[in-house]
Parts: sequence; structure tokens; C-alpha cells
Amino acid sequence: MALDYKTAGVDIEAGYKSVELMKEYVKGTMREEVLGGLGGFSGAFSLKKIKEMDDPVLLSGTDGCGTKVKLAFIMDKHDTIGIDAVAMCVNDVACAGGEPLFFLDYIACGKNYPEKIASIVKGVAEGCKMSDAALIGGETAEHPGLMPEDDYDIAGFTVGVVDRKDMITGENIKPGDVLVGIASSGVHSNGFSLVRKVFEMTKESLDTYYDELGTTLGEALIAPTKIYVKAMKSIKNAGVTVKGCSHITGGGFYENIPRMLPNGVSAKVNKDSYPVLPIFKLLQKTGGIEEKMMYNTYNMGLGMVLALDPKDVDAAIRAIEEAGEKAYVVGEIIEGDKQVELV
Repeated sequence: MALDYKTAGVDIEAGYKSVELMKEYVKGTMREEVLGGLGGFSGAFSLKKIKEMDDPVLLSGTDGCGTKVKLAFIMDKHDTIGIDAVAMCVNDVACAGGEPLFFLDYIACGKNYPEKIASIVKGVAEGCKMSDAALIGGETAEHPGLMPEDDYDIAGFTVGVVDRKDMITGENIKPGDVLVGIASSGVHSNGFSLVRKVFEMTKESLDTYYDELGTTLGEALIAPTKIYVKAMKSIKNAGVTVKGCSHITGGGFYENIPRMLPNGVSAKVNKDSYPVLPIFKLLQKTGGIEEKMMYNTYNMGLGMVLALDPKDVDAAIRAIEEAGEKAYVVGEIIEGDKQVELV
């Protein structure tokens, strides 16, 4: 038999088919700045609008979903993991006060199953719509012999823009400023290596219903990462200046909150100021995990923490709620050396 690429494990036809299937989803993410259609060697995006800014700054973010993809394999549910990939990137751009413009995804798989790939991209497109970013390109790479046939990994990156005067830098944070937290949807896309040690990763275990969760374990864990772009835009449109912003990802409170703090201040967070989600309580109890480790790994129910002037707090919370998210006053800025104090 003559050797060809297909017998070597790469199915070019399957690649064509997955592109055809995903076109419909991609179309729904288009913005007027996108030039040309799907299928070029690069994604083209007009920067004409940016000329209206005084001092435009490009912002970029790249990330994946970590080992959360393992959950999608076991549950055979692939239509939300793409939202996670987008969220992890666009939230970082929103954190700096920026508006995401476009997104590109990269999917590596052991074998290209066109329907599965299209399902993943459906989630990517959904995440792009939620953040007003255009999905202007991507890559699906088949890696036979490198990855098991049913496995895949997804990552992506986004480019956004902000006028330099609107950048959120944290430099003006001072003692007396108020911390406002925006609720998360669950574990988001961090700490899944620990989750997988605590709970048995079998279909049976993930299909188990828990009263305290109000859903199955799998559904609670796979809930897609919240996208905060619209909430941040709503705050900006309300005329509120956000002094500092932390996206609570890997490293939880202890690692992420200090990233927005200037020298000379610390953050004091009141643990009882907002509801810790049931999934974190279950995780801590089942795994016998120390409280400090929980706050050092997970978002504990807050996906974003903002530092605001006290006079802006009410308007910011109103704007966040108008965007459909929940917000809480969770603490304050005190004098210190860029630490987080939980009380």
C-alpha cells in the first residue's frame, strides 16, 4: 500500500470538514473592522477606528484552560470549554481597562473528529460574542502519535485596545480605597489538577447529584469561566474610574490581588462579605484542604476584584449589576507592603 498523509494519521479531509462546520459559528462573531473571510493565511482587522483615540495602546492576552479539558473528555461535553479559553484571555485585557478586538484559537488534537472540533469552536464563538471580540482565525493541528486520539488541548490569544488615559494601572490606589468583588461562576479554569486529586474523575462520580450544589458535580465543575468584558465596559460607561483590577486566576487571592497594588499599600479582604460558592466548600471539605491553600489556589467565588475610590462604589456596583453580574463590597486598601490580609 502506498503511504500517504492519511495513513500516517493526518486526515486533511477531516480538517476541511471541521472548517465547514465551524463557519456558521464564526460568522456570528464578526465586527465591521474584520476584512476578508475565513480561509486566508492571516486574519485581517482594520485599525481605522483606533485613530479616534488620543494615545491608543494595544493589549494582548494568551492562555488555555489548563487540565479542565480532562473534564470535558470524561463528560464528553465540548461546547463550553471554548468559552473558558476566550474568558481567560479577554478578562486579562479587560483588567487593564481595554476592549478586546479579536481572538484566535489553537486546538491540538490526537485525531480530528470534525463534529467535536466544531463543538469546541462553537464555544469559542460564544465566548467571542460575549466579549464583542471577532474570531478572525485559528488552527486545528492533528498530532497522531503525540496525543491519544480522543485528547485535545485548546489555547488562544486576544488583542485589545485602550486609550492610554483610560488604562487601569493601580498606581493611584491609596489607603481608604474600597475593594469590590464581582462574582465568579465556579472554579473557572484554575486549580483543576487539585480538583482531580480530590474527586474521582469518572463519569459516575461526575454524574453524581449533590444537594448542596443543586446540580451534578460535573456540571458544577465544568461551568464556563465568567467573561467580565461587558461589566467592565458598563463601569466605564457610567463614568467611573477603576483604580486597580485583579483577575482572580491561578494563585487565587494571595497571588493575584497584589499584582494591582502599588508600593506602600496592602489589601484587606473580609471573607464573610460575599457568598463563597458551594463547590468550594465541598472541595475543601472532601479534600481536607487548608483554608489558606483554598484562597491561594481558587477564586473562592470572586472572579474579579476592583479597587475604587469610596465615592464611586455605589455607581460601580450599579453598573456591574446592569451588566447582569453580582458585585459585593469585599474589603479595603490599607497601608502595607503589597500583601493580602484575609479577616
